[in-house]
Amino acid sequence: MIRFSLSCDEGHDFDSWFQSGAAYDTLVARGMVACPVCGDTQITKALMAPAVSSAKPVASAAPPVDPAAKLAALRAEIEAHSEYVGPRFAQEARSMYLGDIPNRAIYGEAPLAEAKALIEDGVPVLPLPFMPTRKTN
Repeated sequence: MIRFSLSCDEGHDFDSWFQSGAAYDTLVARGMVACPVCGDTQITKALMAPAVSSAKPVASAAPPVDPAAKLAALRAEIEAHSEYVGPRFAQEARSMYLGDIPNRAIYGEAPLAEAKALIEDGVPVLPLPFMPTRKTN
């Protein structure tokens, strides 16, 4: 297996693995390699440095990240700097977007249909990767 750094005609860079250099050439010639960003099939190899393995192990530059700790820190940051509006989230977000009420940082819950409607209407919202503390035990 070999990894190539690739680029599409739109300027998007990405990496992909191939069985061999010949396999890459065949797949690209058949239009079977596409940019994951835009779908362009006009792909070329990008300039890349070879990966040379050394005999001795290299120490990790950064300690491993504990995902649970990162998520807990994110939750603490959001709860400390925004207002919990609970099930009124969709109504509050839409009112701020329309300028009916002053903007402020909020979080809460919304049924899936209401969340989709907010996104379709251009209201800048995003889902959080956890339930509010009030809903967890």
